[in-house]
Amino acid sequence: MAERMRRLAEILGLRRPDSVPPAPALPVYAVGDLHGCSGLLDRMLARIDADIAATAPGPTRIVFLGDYIDRGADSAGVLARLRALEAARPGQAVCLMGNHERMLLDFLDDATGRGARWLRHGGLQTLASFGVRTAPGAAPTARRLAALARDLRQALPAGTEAWLRARPLLWQSGTLCAVHAGADPRRPPAAQPAKAVLWGHPEFPRRRRRDGIWIVHGHDVVPEPVAARGRIAVDTGAVFTGRLTAAAIRPGGTVTFLTA
Repeated sequence: MAERMRRLAEILGLRRPDSVPPAPALPVYAVGDLHGCSGLLDRMLARIDADIAATAPGPTRIVFLGDYIDRGADSAGVLARLRALEAARPGQAVCLMGNHERMLLDFLDDATGRGARWLRHGGLQTLASFGVRTAPGAAPTARRLAALARDLRQALPAGTEAWLRARPLLWQSGTLCAVHAGADPRRPPAAQPAKAVLWGHPEFPRRRRRDGIWIVHGHDVVPEPVAARGRIAVDTGAVFTGRLTAAAIRPGGTVTFLTA
C-alpha cells in the first residue's frame, strides 16, 4: 500500500512535506554557537564575505543562532562585534536569542533566585570578560549574587542590556526557520513556545514536521554539521573544539557548510 501511495503521489506531482527542500527567499548563512570565541567569529565573517563574493552577490542574511556568551574568554568582544555588525550592515545581520543570553537576563532580573545556575554554566567567564571580579571557591551568597548582578549591569556598555532583551526568538524565510535550540514539531513557527526554541523540545529530534518547514539550529553539539530530515544542525562546539560552523542555505534548497 505504501508503495502504491508513493507512486500515485509521483504521478500527481505531489511530494511529502518532509521532502520539501529548505528554500529561503534569499541566501542565508546560519552561524552556530559562539560562546565567547571572538577570534572564530572574525574568521567566520571573513569566510562568509568571501563566499558571498564568490557565489551569492546580492541581498543575503547572516543569522546568528544565539549563545554568544559564556564559557569562552571574550563574551564582551563577541557582543560588541555583533552589535557593530548590525549597525554596519542594517538588515543583513540577524542575532537570535539563545538560552545563555536568557540566563544572563534572568541573572540580572533575579540574581538570588536564578543566578547560581547561570554561573555554573559559564557565567563566571562572562563576568570576567566585562571586568567583574568574582571570589574563587565556595558558591556566592545571596548578597554576593545581588552585588554581582549590580556590578554586571554597570559594566555592560550602554545599550547592551536593551539589545539583549530585544533579541528575537526565531527568524523565517520561505521553508527555512532559524531558532537556537529546536522547535515543537506539532506547532507552526509563529506558535512556538519560548522554552522550545531556547532549550529544545523532547520530540524535536524524533518527530518529523509535516508542514515542509526546515529548522536550522545550534545548542546541541554535533561532531559534524548535518542537514537531514527537516533539520540543519550547525553547533560544532566552537569553545570546546575550536571549530565554528555556518550553514549556507540557498533559495534553490542546497545546503553547504563553512568552517572557521
